[in-house]
Amino acid sequence: MKKIADELKQAGIEKVWTNEPLANHTTWRIGGPADLLIQPKDKESLLTALQIIHRHEIPWSVIGRGSNLLVRDGGIRGAVLKVAEGLSHCEFRGEEVCVGAGYSMIRLAVETGKMGLTGMEFAGGIPGTVGGAVYMNAGAHGSDLSRILIEAEILFANGECKVLSNEELSFSYRTSLLQREKGIVLEARFKLRPGDRKQISATLSANKERRRQTQPLQMPCAGSVFRNPPNDHAGRLIEAAGLKGYRIGGAQVSEKHSNFIVNCGGATATDVLTLIEHVRSTILATYGIDLHPEVLVVGEG
Repeated sequence: MKKIADELKQAGIEKVWTNEPLANHTTWRIGGPADLLIQPKDKESLLTALQIIHRHEIPWSVIGRGSNLLVRDGGIRGAVLKVAEGLSHCEFRGEEVCVGAGYSMIRLAVETGKMGLTGMEFAGGIPGTVGGAVYMNAGAHGSDLSRILIEAEILFANGECKVLSNEELSFSYRTSLLQREKGIVLEARFKLRPGDRKQISATLSANKERRRQTQPLQMPCAGSVFRNPPNDHAGRLIEAAGLKGYRIGGAQVSEKHSNFIVNCGGATATDVLTLIEHVRSTILATYGIDLHPEVLVVGEG
């Protein structure tokens, strides 16, 4: 991998690491090493990196800010492309906004509010990037990305770039086409509406305070672990089953919000996965409901 890393640097891609612990790049602070971690500074360097990766025929994957992501303890073989810092442009065009995949969702919610545009308030507590939000159709507070996205530019694994419409992305609850067809989100375009700046700011502040009161934001975590089943909430079921505070190794069902698993210190991916399976089997045995994780699990055991 050192030879490939040197080639990437010679091509002008400065941020390249070999055998890099992905615990340093995930909000759970968990994850084994990536053989090669690449942080492109823009779209052009991303395309260059992919050309080099394809030439050497090594596998590749993508991460953003590392939220909603569990990397197994064995890490990830091949190359990992981190797009959180690059692809971070933001351009307003009237009631529309075009945003790079690496742009923070929280920052986007704040900036659109400052522009007097409403529709993005739900994203004020989503810690990931625009790219990750498109990938999983991120949502909160009764709304999600599919309600405001017009289209997204996607770089597919075969090297082809396509602009896909909202309909073509096949959004549903916490899912999109990109969970079936491998690709990298490059840019997304959203349609918002004129709104009152003070009201938007008040909504964002109220949502922020609610999160502060109900979520374990002071501890390493990855957001909600399970999707909500129809007409119910995963957190309610987990708490009702007596699992709040349940711990395996360094991983614990949060005592503040039962649909969060926190890293109490030294947690491994194995700890988290074992705890997830314990919660699932308990809820299935108690209520006959099979909870489905919404966190993405990648890498080797």
